[in-house]
Amino acid sequence: MKSVLAPAVTMEGSQPQAHGLRAQAVRIAAARGLSLFAWFVPALATGPRPTVVLLHGWCGNASNLLPAAQALHQAGFAVLLMESRNHGRSDCDDHSSLPRFAEDLESAIDWLKTLARVDPTRIVALGHSVGAAAVLLSASRRQDLAAVVSIAAFAHPEQLMRRWFALRYVPYWPLAWLINRSLERVIGASFDDIAPVNTVTRVTCPVLLVHGRQDSVVPVADAYRISKRGNELNVTLIECDGTHEAFEDVDRITRSILDFIESAVCARSAMVPRTLSPIRFTVAKSATALC
Repeated sequence: MKSVLAPAVTMEGSQPQAHGLRAQAVRIAAARGLSLFAWFVPALATGPRPTVVLLHGWCGNASNLLPAAQALHQAGFAVLLMESRNHGRSDCDDHSSLPRFAEDLESAIDWLKTLARVDPTRIVALGHSVGAAAVLLSASRRQDLAAVVSIAAFAHPEQLMRRWFALRYVPYWPLAWLINRSLERVIGASFDDIAPVNTVTRVTCPVLLVHGRQDSVVPVADAYRISKRGNELNVTLIECDGTHEAFEDVDRITRSILDFIESAVCARSAMVPRTLSPIRFTVAKSATALC
């Protein structure tokens, strides 16, 4: 049981300066009196700006998403790269889980909303793997996110664990089934309640799902299951060549993600009365619409 819920902590990876980012190392108050480590990269423009919070996957850390942070920052966003408890430089706890990833994400979002350089009405959450499932869970129970981007999320924890046990030759019935029920008691939530295939139906902001066709950890069929359950007006699915950790045409996928986030942020701007000057999003030498 302990091994299932205990990620291998690693702090390996590059630093923000290697990606041209001037980041501030911060600590964020979290549940149970713990604190989370994060890098905050203010937008280049002054005043409250649209912000994207990035959440890594299981056994990951903030360094994993630095390339995404670089692209987002160049496009005009402020960025927060956070680390969930038991990961990277964040405090340790007795276990990690999807609900705790989401809880940590919400602590980070609430912290961002206190900053003068962050527009609290234009915050986007982007997550990878378990982090992707967490952004959907968080968005399903709060109304203040402008959009969420879910990269390589699994559809349901039951099937995810079933695949995990199969790789270790553990029979599903009755042993793995009983372990799953025990896991539900430990994390304090039923798998059905936290499954992305179910939480996506309760998300009211725009959702982007991105998944690699060659993903051997979470099959692309999971993305189709989540998309099918989501509101057709709010859920967009991008299927592309790539694995669980990397996509082949990174530039194209990055541009698609930026286009989605920009559109969602502009839509949110139109909904909220504003007195601030608009933001111009740029990537490399190209400029997109004002909002």
